[in-house]
Amino acid sequence: MSSDIDGDHQPDVEYARERDGSDPLASFRDRFDVPDPYYMDGNSLGAVSDAAAASLQGAIEEWRELGIRGWTEAEPPWFWYGEHLGDELAPLIGADGTEVIVGNSTTVNIHTLIGTFLDTLDPDEPRGVLVNELDFPTDHYAIRAQFRQRGLDPDEHLHVVESRDGRTIATEDIVAAMDDRDVGIVFMPSVLYRSGQLFDVERITLEAHDRGMLAGFDLAHSIGAVPHDLSAHGVDFAVWCTYKYLNAGPGSIAGLYVNERHFGTMPALAGWWGHDKETQFELNMEFTPADAAGAWQIGTIPIFSAAPLWGSVEVVREAGIDAIREKSLDLTSYLIYLVDERLADRGCGVGTPRDPSRRGGHVALEHPEAYRVSQALRDRGVVVDFRPPDVIRVCPAPLYTGYEDVWDVVEIIRKIIDEAGYEEYDEQGGGVT
Repeated sequence: MSSDIDGDHQPDVEYARERDGSDPLASFRDRFDVPDPYYMDGNSLGAVSDAAAASLQGAIEEWRELGIRGWTEAEPPWFWYGEHLGDELAPLIGADGTEVIVGNSTTVNIHTLIGTFLDTLDPDEPRGVLVNELDFPTDHYAIRAQFRQRGLDPDEHLHVVESRDGRTIATEDIVAAMDDRDVGIVFMPSVLYRSGQLFDVERITLEAHDRGMLAGFDLAHSIGAVPHDLSAHGVDFAVWCTYKYLNAGPGSIAGLYVNERHFGTMPALAGWWGHDKETQFELNMEFTPADAAGAWQIGTIPIFSAAPLWGSVEVVREAGIDAIREKSLDLTSYLIYLVDERLADRGCGVGTPRDPSRRGGHVALEHPEAYRVSQALRDRGVVVDFRPPDVIRVCPAPLYTGYEDVWDVVEIIRKIIDEAGYEEYDEQGGGVT
């Protein structure tokens, strides 16, 4: 793939059309039903692919034809859904299949894994958890709840790394906080949900382990867009959702990773679906955890929330995660270039790191009227989302977004600002953005 990640882009639309004409992933656009002319919100909810819809329909047909026998006779048997889907996802995060399981929701997985590893820490040693002030709030909600369950004061044990600029978190500040605080677990995102900053997972893990700490990550904004190598880096645990870049549908099943060295650890939230599969239906009252990541499953897997993932992962595998990452970086580089060229003098800035090695899959456009501009965009066929106080998140998802799409979106933003088209919209209210 010919890449202009180094910044050698051009401002005219003909350049965008040329890039689309030579894009090896361009044909994947035909595999998706994109609901709007310019769907730039794949970092919140990915579009539906033909393969995801087919695998969901396949599960419905199995239910129709097999009924309860689907637990053992479906292909694959529903009883082993979480384990087999874990095998499918493992290459995307650089893990062995036994280290990955599909189950629960992201927040539930944070609860069970943070709780589990808090319980492994010596009560006489540091038990704090290190997070950062730009995290997605659910991470903090869950961690604070797990402290309270153990009679620990969250205000005392939740240690928060502050941002220098309100957009990013410096790796050096994370490392310094490891030295300065009473920390037993470091839990960071792989990508910040607002600015799109990509964290240095390898270094953070190394620094944590050098100090005898555990390292966990929330991969919600990177899996399916950024390759990972969790096992090689020695990451202890991770969580993620599957409805963003993995395109598995609204509220689709979540996933988790536990390094094999922690197999046999008792889960903090035990449930029958995490029981050793060979004896699960003996229905013993004593919980025997599976000797793999499957132990952290809790309740019966929701088949229709998991089935689309079969197809969506198939599409990602066909495209190749490295090719997806290359195009993603090039599209975001092109978007940043166009913002600089055509929107900077109209009050727009970029809150996302410009260094490709520090950038995830979306770009944070900053503007004083970001909320009203985002509303105007939606009425003009451009779906983005707003994050307070002044960020429009624009995600050119590489499997169904082209270069001309990016060019058009920037042109639409330019017209909205030049014509003050946002002024017809009310100031920010409530609701989903």
